[in-house]
Amino acid sequence: MPIRQVALGSHEELRHPGNLKAALAEFICTLIFVFAGQGSGVAYSKLTGDGASTPAGLISASIAHAFGLFVAVSVGANISGGHVNPAVTFGAFVGGNITFFRGLLYVIAQLLGSTVACFLLELSTGLPTGSFGLSGVSVWSALVFEIVMTFGLVYTVYATAIDPKKGDLGTIAPLAIGFIVGANILAGGAFTGASMNPAVAFGPSLVSWDWSCHWVYWLGPIVGGGLAGVIYELLFIGHPTHEPL
Repeated sequence: MPIRQVALGSHEELRHPGNLKAALAEFICTLIFVFAGQGSGVAYSKLTGDGASTPAGLISASIAHAFGLFVAVSVGANISGGHVNPAVTFGAFVGGNITFFRGLLYVIAQLLGSTVACFLLELSTGLPTGSFGLSGVSVWSALVFEIVMTFGLVYTVYATAIDPKKGDLGTIAPLAIGFIVGANILAGGAFTGASMNPAVAFGPSLVSWDWSCHWVYWLGPIVGGGLAGVIYELLFIGHPTHEPL
């Protein structure tokens, strides 16, 4: 079977101390990332009165998310793998790199981390965190945006962090992952907000109770992440694609 092992695992994993520690790491990493990324949008709006979709706002969001994700992935890598994103976890699952039950713990922790980050932002600033929404595009165009952007993100995760052939390239995985998210925000931020991450969209929507087109920010990243996991696992892992130097 090309996919090495897609496994459900056991419900006992939900109580395993190692898995619970990994889930806690995912909670903390996602909280760090969302607090920095969403907080940059709140701060920019307060300082300028402009929306985050202005050119300067997009650059600010891009830098904040790239830096925040670089740190979040780095501090979680040795404990949980530093997924920080249900789409990354799903991509790892369909590629046979994490069991369903361990992945479920990760997703719950990521959603909680994002929600707590947004709650703390509103509590400490007294300002709304807002929520992701579409601007000038149809829901189907937005869905394509989220699929393509998340595909690029999860493909980068596979190439730099999961692929056993990565070698020394693994040391720059957090940097590469942060860069692709920052670049995608510049490309798609003006149209969909460039979520690429259901947890990042879930926290602001829950705290502000705004669920407009929220399904796009689940379906797009899950499809994009799943495609990246299947394609990379089928075509590249376990099948050398170049001669040794």
